[in-house]
Amino acid sequence: MAAASIQAQEIKIGALYPFSGGLALLGDESFRGTQMAVDERNASGGVDGKKVVLVKADAVDANQAVGEARRLTSVEGVSAIFGSFSSGVATAATQVTELSGVPYFELGAVADTITARGFKYVFRSNSTAKSFADRSIESIVKVIAPTLKTDPKALRIAIIYEDGPYGTLVSGFQKEEAKRLGLNVVESQAYSAKSVDLSSLVLRLKGANADIVLQTSYQNDTLLFFRQSASAGYKPRAVIGAGGGYSLQETAQALGSGIEAVYNVDFPQITMKEAGAPGLKEFVAAYEKRYGSAPRSGHSLVNYVGAKSFLDIMSAAKSTDPEKIRQSALAYRKPIGSSAAGWGFHFGENGQNQLASSNLMQWQGGKLVTVYPEHVATAKPVPGKQ
Repeated sequence: MAAASIQAQEIKIGALYPFSGGLALLGDESFRGTQMAVDERNASGGVDGKKVVLVKADAVDANQAVGEARRLTSVEGVSAIFGSFSSGVATAATQVTELSGVPYFELGAVADTITARGFKYVFRSNSTAKSFADRSIESIVKVIAPTLKTDPKALRIAIIYEDGPYGTLVSGFQKEEAKRLGLNVVESQAYSAKSVDLSSLVLRLKGANADIVLQTSYQNDTLLFFRQSASAGYKPRAVIGAGGGYSLQETAQALGSGIEAVYNVDFPQITMKEAGAPGLKEFVAAYEKRYGSAPRSGHSLVNYVGAKSFLDIMSAAKSTDPEKIRQSALAYRKPIGSSAAGWGFHFGENGQNQLASSNLMQWQGGKLVTVYPEHVATAKPVPGKQ
């Protein structure tokens, strides 16, 4: 009876992330933000007076995501699931949760297709692959070409990408937008994120004399590309990442001076103007107190901001009924510049937050600083050493 009474005072929410394998670092960093949002909510009374309990589930790939989503929904009996950083994991897990009628709150996976399948109970707080792609191409025109004092149409652009849903979608949108703007894409090449040798790709880019490289990648393939580029003596005029490994302090530490002046289009990072991101300073202080270091990437920040919004939505629903949660999500409104990520909130019928965006950062002096757009920028862009 006592156990049943305790359970009645709790709301169980799944936390489905890659906690092991090659994506574990960013999976764990994402989870940290979610955990902080839940702890903050519990300290202020929980959801509808009930304590939120996170049930962790490790999903390194689509198959594991399906199995863990089934466990969370049918065995653990969660009322909702938070996840999941990986687009492959999110795509597979949401197929299970939609059939089960369990709301899935995606806080970090970027594949546009996740919210393009007509699902009723899948909601996403973060910006998408198209946002990343459009911002990266816009950055070539408005930031990088002017910094290099060059006509953007004179730049020779290479687009390389890991061949999973993440890389394929971002690169596809990049190619579309580059074509629309009349930019010169001289190479476009996919590779496996599990590759242990990218030397032939590097030589191909060097042979094509690519000035600008856009890479959509995770951490290991980011490191491999930079190390093998250095070995081959290939030094493009600018490199632009699309999140993943490019946002990690560990990547910068591993590459040392090799990361200097490299760009990254990504979720908002902790280097933003506080005026456009209220609560950012408090988030960083709370993170440092809890984990003993600064956030390892912006993934903890955007998972924290997204989880806070979904906890608000669940609280306003005053029910764990999925239809009431959906209606609460569709009614939820927050203006741009009202969250610690600088995002606002307005969910479309497809469950996508239409007020999430991505920024252009650059590694300068071992720190990832925001350089565009100007209203959140904390530094000016600098050209790399040629």
